[in-house]
Amino acid sequence: MNRSAVRALLLLLTMAATSALAQTQPSLAFTRAQHLQRGINVSHWFSQSANDYSAHHTAAETDDADIALIARMGFDNVRLSIDAAPLEQQPLDAAGLNADFVGRLDHALDTMLADGLAVQVDLHPEEPYKMQLRTSDAAVDRLTALWRKLAAHYANRNPDLVFFEVMNEPEENDAYRWAGIQARVAAAIREAAPRNTIIATGPNFSDIADLLTLHPLSDPNVIYNFHFYDPHEFTHQGASWGTSWWSYTHDIPYPPTEAAMPQVLQQVPDPASRYSLERYFLDHWDGRRIRLTIDEAAAWGQANHVPLLCNEFGVFREKSDPASRNAWIRDVRTALESDHIGWAMWDYHGGFGVVLRRSGEPGQPDPATLEALGLRRN
Repeated sequence: MNRSAVRALLLLLTMAATSALAQTQPSLAFTRAQHLQRGINVSHWFSQSANDYSAHHTAAETDDADIALIARMGFDNVRLSIDAAPLEQQPLDAAGLNADFVGRLDHALDTMLADGLAVQVDLHPEEPYKMQLRTSDAAVDRLTALWRKLAAHYANRNPDLVFFEVMNEPEENDAYRWAGIQARVAAAIREAAPRNTIIATGPNFSDIADLLTLHPLSDPNVIYNFHFYDPHEFTHQGASWGTSWWSYTHDIPYPPTEAAMPQVLQQVPDPASRYSLERYFLDHWDGRRIRLTIDEAAAWGQANHVPLLCNEFGVFREKSDPASRNAWIRDVRTALESDHIGWAMWDYHGGFGVVLRRSGEPGQPDPATLEALGLRRN
């Protein structure tokens, strides 16, 4: 074998060894994903507040004592949801962001970091913003510009602990359009914040089925996210949003029992909706079914050599039986952990909350929900 052939063979062997090493050694994204193992969403604070983002609202909704409680309960990260509108509201500072709103946001984020919590900076716009993204390329330009500013603003925080989530539940049913939008926004984030890890998601409502449509970004420093609320007939019983008949339902058991089915079905007024609810009982949702469903996401992550995160799951509290609710939470949490997927429950003290908190009073953790999450009471 001549020298050229030998060199070519050595080059091929080196490339093969390097490729094998890249697949066996954890990437930066995998390493940083270890900071996102047990999280909680803080909702209706800097997002979902009916356009009330005043200092009075943000001070009353969640405060430093709540953040300290989150850390004491054993959570290691917070998903900090932020509406796009108040970031862009006049007057803007030199960086192109609303200084008053961002100043309060800075305090929240820095307090979380000081308490040892990682932070998912989640852009969480309301529906009109998302609708524009579905129909207008100018709206995509606007989103890209906003993320470039926001990423630059937080690029000086600890990149091991501050993560940038492109968007919550994009509600874009064209998977190809969303893929293009996400790739463009991720590139802008990377340009402004070269060291931070990005959190990407699938189209629509970020369900597992949406995750499976994704092709990973070319950027290796990305964690891929999905949400889990299956089956919605159970997790959203009593909810006044989404499917209209959910609001009629209450005390649906988990796991479902055929003995309870006739009485529960009477809660729903029309035959088509009763049929939808009946499927919940006939589909035998239990811990095994949940585990097999989450295994599908885990298999996608393994096939693509990327870390996964489930940063929303939970059960609406108002009309659900506590024992059933906590059984479902336990089954989801243990399934995620069995597949080495970090999680963040929805939410801290909202309608799905782990903490019960009346306005002006300290939060009181729900011991049974904490136990279902494998955490401890304050």
